[in-house]
Amino acid sequence: MAMTNETTPLLSDERLPDAETNQKPAAITPLPKLQLAIITCIKLVEPLAYELIFPYINEYVRFLRVTDDPKHVGFYSGLVESAFAFAELFAIYHMAKLSDRIGRRPVLFFGVGGVGVATILSGLSTSFAMLLAVRIISGLCSGNTAVALSVVGELTDASNVGLAMSIFGIAWPVGAILGPLLGGALADPAARFRWLDWPFLRRFPYFLPGAVSGALTLAAVFVGFLFLEETLPRKRHAPAYSDAASAASDEHHRHSRHSTDATACSDAASAASGADHKTLTMRALLSIPAIFNLAGSGFALSFLTTGFDVLFVLYASTAIENGGLGFSPATIGYALSASGVFLVGLQVLLMPRLLRTFDEARMYNLTMWLFLPLYPLLATLNPIARSGYNAATGELSPSTNALLWAAIVLLLGTMRLANLGYGLSAVLVKEHCPNPASLGVSNGAITFVMSLARATAPTAVRQSLVSALMIEVGPKRGLGLGDR
Repeated sequence: MAMTNETTPLLSDERLPDAETNQKPAAITPLPKLQLAIITCIKLVEPLAYELIFPYINEYVRFLRVTDDPKHVGFYSGLVESAFAFAELFAIYHMAKLSDRIGRRPVLFFGVGGVGVATILSGLSTSFAMLLAVRIISGLCSGNTAVALSVVGELTDASNVGLAMSIFGIAWPVGAILGPLLGGALADPAARFRWLDWPFLRRFPYFLPGAVSGALTLAAVFVGFLFLEETLPRKRHAPAYSDAASAASDEHHRHSRHSTDATACSDAASAASGADHKTLTMRALLSIPAIFNLAGSGFALSFLTTGFDVLFVLYASTAIENGGLGFSPATIGYALSASGVFLVGLQVLLMPRLLRTFDEARMYNLTMWLFLPLYPLLATLNPIARSGYNAATGELSPSTNALLWAAIVLLLGTMRLANLGYGLSAVLVKEHCPNPASLGVSNGAITFVMSLARATAPTAVRQSLVSALMIEVGPKRGLGLGDR
């Protein structure tokens, strides 16, 4: 087994000899289009539910009167944001392991259905405790990311896994588009739209975004229940895909399992394990250098991504005088959604070509380096806004506004390029997993550490910012953590 030390990259380009020749077959197997579309839609609802509250969470905390000190709003909103990811953290590995035993379908449908119900209930919260509890339930039901990744891995082989992961990868950015868009556009509709000025919506001003998101989630469960096939090899008795491409892909899979052993995992890793049908423990998985490195770099990727999202929303929602940009929830939602559209384009148009041209490990390492300029660039936004801000009118000069948005486009564009690391990570996990029976827990291990980063990043980043800026000395000295 290869040894690692402090000079080893997060993910080395090392390949076992036999794996290199089987890595990219000349013929590309047709994708099972219907199955891939269904699992992508099912995956989409998790980021939708997670991102939904970002544009209005600070206002929701104020509405619930959790604290009378506006400087503490950010702390409580950070708890709500972290609660989802912490709860998801505890469910991920167990749901992945359960799906390796009972099948992918029941685990997926139970989890996604729970997310739909919890998302609807979140808008009915009348106290901070209820809001926190509902977000925890939603997070517990969202631990099926690794299960969905395993479905994609079992639907593909070495020739088309890159393309499939690129398509599947659009689920997160599309969710990141729809989530902030729905949250920002539908929050407090009674105050914004006369035709929605109903007593119920005045009492529950944040019900509508959750209701729409929950309805979409339950619709995805219904479609999946009708059409999604079981992919776990031990539970999959006969192929039943509904189009010709799916049947061709399935036939190729059966042939590939005997000829190249590249269907579910890499040939070399499977041979090294010596047990194609034994599910490995977490400890055994992390003893594999590639899996260990993917876990460590995955934590960093998720922490940096989530921390950036939290900081951007914090800067954007804080008044310019207090160190932010003074954006409304709707403006924040539109900015995040536009960056999500850009990421969809990258996933669909750019990533498949990159995977055919360049080494996956080298590209993955490159995405990590893109984070270096992001945080310093974020700190330049408020000075740009201040340079042309008229305190009397509360408006920015046209030139300052143009420069500010140019900086935001550069910032969010670089961020979305770095987000390609998620799809590359999924491809590399499939390539390096030890055997087909361990695909679920391999994805579960990596998703676990990513969720751990998502859980700790919001509160850690906010509290670090509080300490750095010493907000206690007065509201005019720095970010007000949500104060407007």
